[in-house]
Amino acid sequence: MKHENVQDYYGKVLQGSDDLQTNACCSPAEMPQYVKDVLRNVHDEVLTRYYGCGLVMPEGLEGARVLDLGCGAGRDVYALAQLVGPKGEVVGVDMTAEQLAVARDHQDWHAERFGYANVDFREGFIEKLDQLGLEPGSFDVIVSNCVVNLATDKQAVLNGAYHLLKPGGEMYFADVYADRRVPKAMAEDEVLYGECLSGALYWNDFLSFARRAGFDDPRLVTHRPLTIENPVLEERVAPLSFTSATYRLFKLDGLETACEDYGQAVIYKGTLPHAPHQFVLDDHHVIEAGKVFPVCGNTWKMLAETRLAEHFTFIGDFSTHYGIFEGCGGESPFERDLAQGAAPCC
Repeated sequence: MKHENVQDYYGKVLQGSDDLQTNACCSPAEMPQYVKDVLRNVHDEVLTRYYGCGLVMPEGLEGARVLDLGCGAGRDVYALAQLVGPKGEVVGVDMTAEQLAVARDHQDWHAERFGYANVDFREGFIEKLDQLGLEPGSFDVIVSNCVVNLATDKQAVLNGAYHLLKPGGEMYFADVYADRRVPKAMAEDEVLYGECLSGALYWNDFLSFARRAGFDDPRLVTHRPLTIENPVLEERVAPLSFTSATYRLFKLDGLETACEDYGQAVIYKGTLPHAPHQFVLDDHHVIEAGKVFPVCGNTWKMLAETRLAEHFTFIGDFSTHYGIFEGCGGESPFERDLAQGAAPCC
């Protein structure tokens, strides 16, 4: 699939979210009240040119420098601009001139409404982030909402994101994944590609690409089976099935290939805005405020060596290793073979 096909689909064919033929680009999760509040401060024309729903963003954004990949008409950029505040900055990147024109037309309107100006828009391809004049190692967070699947070179997107993140920064994004590699004929279907289906990565290829880029321990935050709800398009993608998932990828040195136990623990202080009772790192780390929570070495680093550190108390260090972290770090191949009664191979 060529860039021109996607540009045409999102710049000319689609004029609003009602023009989408599936719900693949839409997250049905209920928006928190504070998200609804910031969206009320976004211009109506920007809102109507948004192709999806939901808002993909991590906690702890105040004062952060954020990059939005595939920003379109700027809805998420202007929402995030309020969450990072006047000391932060949000940069949106998109390849569709028609969409960016809408975003830029309302920059002054939003600056007046917010009381500060902290957004910028760049036209270009997310596969070529190094050509957009963005400083390497300058972003705290990179977000994307159902856009990476539209990229013609997913590995280049992840490589570019890693290059632009600060040490300890993270890429937090939602996208669509397939249960197997998409056949070439399906990948060349312009409608299926534009609807965020036939450009989807096989989930295991995504994990390989992420690690190859430097994101050594991808963390799954949420996921749901994708219901296309369009009988004609369902038939065209059969027998593949798709999943909508949110991942967070941290740029951290020293992450290990498995969850290793060093006897460490953390206590969440309950100080992140909009998360007074618990902090959700991923789908199996829901950390209740005030309670000692044992963690593996990788999770420790994701909390201690990132912008999240100030919101936690840390117990322990890396001086003693206790083996695999029970319950999430994997299993010993020796114990597995014994449990299955496997015979030795030689």
